[in-house]
Amino acid sequence: MRVLLVEDEEKIASAVKRGLELKGYAVDTVADADSGLSYAIDPDYDIIILDRMLPGNKDGLDIARKVRSEGQKAPILILTARGSIADKVEGLNAGVDDYLVKPFSFSELVARMQALMRRPPIPNSAVLKYEDLSLDPAKYEVKRAGKSIKLSNKEFALLDYFIRHAEQILTKDMIINHVWNEDAIVMPNTVEVYIGYLRAKIDRAFPNRPALINTVRGFGYKLSRS
Repeated sequence: MRVLLVEDEEKIASAVKRGLELKGYAVDTVADADSGLSYAIDPDYDIIILDRMLPGNKDGLDIARKVRSEGQKAPILILTARGSIADKVEGLNAGVDDYLVKPFSFSELVARMQALMRRPPIPNSAVLKYEDLSLDPAKYEVKRAGKSIKLSNKEFALLDYFIRHAEQILTKDMIINHVWNEDAIVMPNTVEVYIGYLRAKIDRAFPNRPALINTVRGFGYKLSRS
């Protein structure tokens, strides 16, 4: 899953980015409101974490209002030292989904992120499903035909992207932009390698089931029955 973190306190941004990456998230960080807004309107983010007070002409709530007006649907979590009821109401009215008051624990941040991401653009289901394949973002579990499958963090992120966009063609550039950090150096053949890893675990490990990860020659890849 891809995360945007807009936070001007360098120690907080660095610690959160490092912790989330260890959990398999791809994290882009920016430190001011203007950059935050230009990044946040990108629909490729699964969740946006915004500091309330930011350098620049806007604050976190200004960013939230703007991205909501642009049709960005990703959950927004505000980090703030201002935790009054009035502040929270103002945030909710701006389109924010949750508030976390500083100082906060990293485990609570992750728990709140997972709670927000249990509301995917798939009707009323915390578990993402396609055919006999299921992925639970909160429990970090993948199953096919009822059998558990162990994936690495990057494989899990890749499969999550596929299953959220089932039966859509995903180009290598789309996959790189979503699954890897913006500052990561990723070659196109790296995508091929990870597609191979997924096929080994999702398809070849189930020879009696139809292959689900398919190549669309000249375009990219697609999660589908054929």
